[in-house]
Amino acid sequence: MPNKKPRIMNDYRDLVWSLIPLVLIAVVFAGLTSQCSFAANGPTQGTIPSFDAASALRSDAQNLRFPVREPALPENWKPNSGSRDTIPAAGGGTVSTIGYITGAGTYMELNQSDATEEVLVDHVVGTRYATGTRETGGQKWVMYDEPDAEPAWVADFGDSRALIRGAGDTAAFETLAAAVTAARPLPAR
Repeated sequence: MPNKKPRIMNDYRDLVWSLIPLVLIAVVFAGLTSQCSFAANGPTQGTIPSFDAASALRSDAQNLRFPVREPALPENWKPNSGSRDTIPAAGGGTVSTIGYITGAGTYMELNQSDATEEVLVDHVVGTRYATGTRETGGQKWVMYDEPDAEPAWVADFGDSRALIRGAGDTAAFETLAAAVTAARPLPAR
């Protein structure tokens, strides 16, 4: 049997030498399963999923109890997702959601609902307090902003509320808010 050092004689160098084989094994496995890459140019944007927002919004307009708007957005904004949700709480309702990738590559989301503003905000972005207002296209939008969180803007159109949120800059918010404000409700049944 080899002559071992007493445990008290081990130091950080022994720890480093014992971890090197483990790190090499982890890197090899990650490389074999394509879970990491060593690209010199950094990350690249993948393919943006395609979503037929016009059809989804027309369907929502025909099936939901509130007016649904289809915003006319710049050509370089691409719809990439959509869903429908229900808020069962008092003051709740149905939520129609469409996600967009802006020309700058950031994600923006439009939620339309018959829920009250407070319940809609709580459902979509969590408990927040209004931090101000902004008028876009003659419509007042209430801003909900919190450090280290995506901002949200909400407009009350009477029979429905629109909430926009996302990672875009102020110009992206203004673009989406103006398009929603300018849009006429789609025909119901």
